[in-house]
Amino acid sequence: MAGAAGPDEEVASEAADLIYHLLVLLRARHLSFQDVLDVLASRERPAKQPQ
Repeated sequence: MAGAAGPDEEVASEAADLIYHLLVLLRARHLSFQDVLDVLASRERPAKQPQ
């Protein structure tokens, strides 16, 4: 998170590193990025309805 206060290029570089390591971990565990997206979709909350 230290990179969040830095220049955009540094943030992009840190994000690339994070995603790379995530994809390596997922592959080692025989999981796909779609598995992650499915979990995120299951966590979605319905939008509040106007009163």
